Amino acid sequence: MSKNKIFSSRWAFILACVGSAVGMANVWGFPYKLGANGGGAFLLIYIFFIALFAYVALSAEYAIGRRAKTGTLGSYELAWKSRNLGFIGKILGWLPLAGSMCIAIGYAVIIAYVLKALFQALNGSLMSVDTSTWFGSFAFTPYSVVPFHFIIVAGTLFSIFLGAKSIERTNKIMMPLFFVLFAILAVRVALLDGAGAGYKFMFSADWSKLGDANVWITAMGQALFSLSITGSGMLVYGAYLHKDEDIVDAAKKTAFFDTIAAFVAALVMIPALFAYGEDQTAGPGLLFVTLPKILQDMPGGGIFAIILFTAVIFGGISSLQNMFEAVTESLLHKFPSLNRALVLVILCVVCFGIGVNMETIAPSDTNPATTFYEVHLHNWGPWMDLVSIYIIPIGAVLGAISWFWILRKDELLDEINTGSAKTYSNAWYYIGKFIYVPIVLVLCGIALINKVAF
Repeated sequence: MSKNKIFSSRWAFILACVGSAVGMANVWGFPYKLGANGGGAFLLIYIFFIALFAYVALSAEYAIGRRAKTGTLGSYELAWKSRNLGFIGKILGWLPLAGSMCIAIGYAVIIAYVLKALFQALNGSLMSVDTSTWFGSFAFTPYSVVPFHFIIVAGTLFSIFLGAKSIERTNKIMMPLFFVLFAILAVRVALLDGAGAGYKFMFSADWSKLGDANVWITAMGQALFSLSITGSGMLVYGAYLHKDEDIVDAAKKTAFFDTIAAFVAALVMIPALFAYGEDQTAGPGLLFVTLPKILQDMPGGGIFAIILFTAVIFGGISSLQNMFEAVTESLLHKFPSLNRALVLVILCVVCFGIGVNMETIAPSDTNPATTFYEVHLHNWGPWMDLVSIYIIPIGAVLGAISWFWILRKDELLDEINTGSAKTYSNAWYYIGKFIYVPIVLVLCGIALINKVAF
């Protein structure tokens, strides 16, 4: 494999994986779901799923990718070929791969909104507007963020032009800055009067929520999305991992830093919302309406707005890198005569061409300035509903079954133990096969039947 397709060190690999995991799922998804599901009880369930998924599911995806030496399509073919059913794997792999592209298309739209917010924070205009009206002025207007959208798509593709090496270089900058910038915001928010109520809410548990199936499904979905366990994205980064690296240890570190990112985001948003008496379950409104409104009232709010939106963009682009790289590597594996630059250009055209037609958000009535919290996404929303209700859970289930029920145990354990400082035996494998797979199968099945978005 080319040196451009191998991460130079374990920490370079971990930073890239954390970059893939850290994104909107952490920045507004985790704080929003924490707020909507009772605080500490949700947190406990979420940590359980993060620990389980990192230990077996994320480790398995890294291992399969490394063994196949390629991304989604080759990994599914490898798994099913071990049962002489490679033709099934060749077909199944296209679904989670298409899921990566679908996520990227919708994801790029929301990052374009963030870039517009950063631009207006930089010129100061964001600090003097009514935030609901401001958001409505472009979110409800077709083709209003086209330049920002193009910059995000083209910039992301440029940042992965050389594969693992360019992904590594950009994440060495973006990920440390992401944590530093959010840490600065968290310290500032801690100084607000009334912030203590937010901390109390986060760490006080409503134990009745432990009996609510929807809370378990939501926490599981958040963990899957946050760790990028969708049966696709993390396979390609595993393919770029050295044979002498400890896979399970790398998965644990990825999960640890991803969880820290989610916590830091929540420590910024939840206490700020309580300090200003705002709704902590406002979803996307947290980022585009509520937080800008809070920042307007803060001394130095303009500077903190720049810090906030810069950090969010770093997290968003690092996630987009993984989605695009998963598609690119798989297509180059399937069609080796293709040129990488050509594939990237095609992806840019497809992502931008489809995404630009779903930039508009339709208000729930004729007054978009006052109905943000009841808003239904007219174009972007249904697309992301398709992704979060169907593609992510189906991809996670296909991956779980393929790695732990189709691929032969000795092949998976051999790759897991290659480069490992300790030996993982049947216990690790059976946790994946008889605990992880049934949990994902049952809860994803319930989510699909009830159309619960992850």
